Amino acid sequence: MPAMPENVPEPVVKLVRWTAEPAAVQILRSATAAVIAYVVAVWLLPNPAPLTAPLTALLVVQVTLYSTLTTGISRVNAVVAGVLVAVGFSALVGLSWWSLGLIIVTSLLIGRFVKAGDFEIEVAISAMLVLGVTQVAHTAWDRVFETLIGALVGLLFNALAPPVWVQSAGESIESMARRMGGLFRDIGGEVAGHLPVERAAARLHEARRLDHDIAEVDASLRQAEDSLRWNPRVREGALSRIVLRTGLDTLEICAVVLRVLSRTLTDLAKHRTTEHLFPDDVSDQLEQLMDHIAHAIESFAVLITSQVTANAQAAEDRLGQALSDSTESRDTIARLLLATVQEHPRQWQLYGALLAEVDRILDELGLEKRSERLVEELDRIGGEPSDRHPRLAMIKRRLTATGLYRHAPDVRKIFK
Repeated sequence: MPAMPENVPEPVVKLVRWTAEPAAVQILRSATAAVIAYVVAVWLLPNPAPLTAPLTALLVVQVTLYSTLTTGISRVNAVVAGVLVAVGFSALVGLSWWSLGLIIVTSLLIGRFVKAGDFEIEVAISAMLVLGVTQVAHTAWDRVFETLIGALVGLLFNALAPPVWVQSAGESIESMARRMGGLFRDIGGEVAGHLPVERAAARLHEARRLDHDIAEVDASLRQAEDSLRWNPRVREGALSRIVLRTGLDTLEICAVVLRVLSRTLTDLAKHRTTEHLFPDDVSDQLEQLMDHIAHAIESFAVLITSQVTANAQAAEDRLGQALSDSTESRDTIARLLLATVQEHPRQWQLYGALLAEVDRILDELGLEKRSERLVEELDRIGGEPSDRHPRLAMIKRRLTATGLYRHAPDVRKIFK
């Protein structure tokens, strides 16, 4: 988004930024589709207030073209089935407490029969609404036509310029990576001197809460993946999904290792109730190591979400430097801990576990590991990728031949 002039009032700036958000765009799209459906229904049908048409359009226009097409068909199927149930009941019984219960049960059963899926309840809702209106037979068919008009407008409207939610998913991934990086820095700042068990346990609980963040990011990513399916605005939607999904998988593994690392420090703090957790020289190196790892995680998140190749290259350079610095600090810590264990062998296994956990994180963030996962996902697509996905096959060959992510610029250009 371009920078705003300095003399623009703050409320105007906030309004412009809000209208650029995906949620705001979706609100405007839904409202516009509903209004268009209402106008079309008024023009085509004799009903003076065809509100079913805008209602259906509002429900059909989902956040992605893929979900619009899939849910639109199911929703129309559910509404039409409910209307037909109401037409049949109106010819036999009137509206009473027992007929209402009977029509609900019948509608829900028919909803399962016609495979309405998540919209089974709308079969009963449509039947009740139609049954409660006078002149049921005439109104019912008007409702069917209104439903078809609303669904058609919703489908066509969302097919014109289907939204792409990759940016919001990328922002969620980067935000989670920054939270992880902040937690690594907090841990690094507390290893010097005496670490109370309560404080170590508090960091462990913070690391466990990352599961909730990962679940939210995963939901945002699934929405982005749906927005790439069948989207004419995206040339290589499958490749985009692979890059983001494998990146989130890597960060999720790092979050798991972070929890284990926090548990290791907590266990170590239980045995160091009155003394320093580490010698001073080790704690200084550990603080630097945690800072380097935090930089690596944040750079990795920027790398997999960058929309401009130059930004991705800069993030890759920062990631490589952070991993190099981390490896150097890790080796220094290993030598220092070895000398410490030889002098004071208490809880030596926790020192080894700490180093193993650091090694796992550095391995997961490595560029070579990243290339391997991309190749695995490209293979997992199955079939004959050279025929079905020629561009994916080309990138896979390049990744396989070089083994380096930096030699696959097409992966970084897909968001342009």
